[in-house]
Amino acid sequence: MLCSSRSSMKDEHLTLLIAGARPNFMKIAPVARAFKDSNMNCKIVHTGQHYDYNLSKVFFDDLSIPKPDFFLEVGSASHAVQTAKVMVEFEKLCLDQNPDLVLVFGDVNSTIACALVASKLGIKVGHVEAGLRSLDREMPEEINRILTDHASDILFTTSNLAVKNLINEGISKDKIYFVGNVMIDTLLWQNKEILNSKIIEELHLIPNNYDVLTLHRPSNVDDEKNLRNILNSFNTSLFEKVIFPIHPRTKNSIKKFNLEYLLKNQNLVAIDPLGYNDFISLVSNSNTVWTDSGGIQEETSFLGVRCMTLRKNTERPETVSLGTNILIDPSQESIIAAKKNLQTPEKKLIPLWDGKSGKRILDVIMSLLK
Repeated sequence: MLCSSRSSMKDEHLTLLIAGARPNFMKIAPVARAFKDSNMNCKIVHTGQHYDYNLSKVFFDDLSIPKPDFFLEVGSASHAVQTAKVMVEFEKLCLDQNPDLVLVFGDVNSTIACALVASKLGIKVGHVEAGLRSLDREMPEEINRILTDHASDILFTTSNLAVKNLINEGISKDKIYFVGNVMIDTLLWQNKEILNSKIIEELHLIPNNYDVLTLHRPSNVDDEKNLRNILNSFNTSLFEKVIFPIHPRTKNSIKKFNLEYLLKNQNLVAIDPLGYNDFISLVSNSNTVWTDSGGIQEETSFLGVRCMTLRKNTERPETVSLGTNILIDPSQESIIAAKKNLQTPEKKLIPLWDGKSGKRILDVIMSLLK
């Protein structure tokens, strides 16, 4: 196991690592490895926010993360109900385990729920990916980020801009640690498995001769008109082949709005969600990625793959200024215009995106706990 079982020693510190949704799994893996190498004590908590196999278990398998020590099984629900369920179940766990530190990742509902519980119980909270800001309060994730940061005792950032965001909000510099990007740790660690992926052959693709599309944000997929317009954009003759791994939320919306007919066109190829290694292989061999995801902006920027983000803002501006990311309005006109005038920004080195962030996080935790 990556995290050792807690012994009976009273002075052995316990850290709980919190996973809830797909992006969390890639972020937990390098931190868990660092704990293992140091013999520090941790346990993994899976809240069950993403309970679909392809959005959860397959990532634990791909990334060699051990079976979670605790599974809260909260399932899918509205923001309020899901957050409340996590809080109720996680409070019970904290009272039973009495951890010294709760380490939360990213900006999903499980992140804010577990941070609030731990904070109210007087347990130290660490936040990995602190300081990200889109400045768009209509995004549920933005609310989660802000509240989690202000409930946290230790804030681990991916960029200097994130550090500035936290300081501007009145958070003490003493709490902030610029450690780099754990997503890149995972990408580099998995390089051999990514190269061995057979997904390109299985889908009969020619490298650099296809695009990738991912959609899941409520603003894009919960609105019938917006979703129809986006899908119609990729059904034009401008796109030869677009591989579309469909998120369960998006799949449900397509069915709800009776838009299945838009997936019948030969150039838009809908497939089930992929595991980590297959998905990164698909992305790294593509011509262009079209997405509304946050993490994919980072992965494409590191890989040097052009990314067109179907959003009006991003909480990861360094992927625009230093990476290969371009923001475009998620409208049919903007997508078509962008395809006709494709440009690739010059890729530059992003500081501390070097595969060592998990070790830096552990070093900070060890120094503070001791």
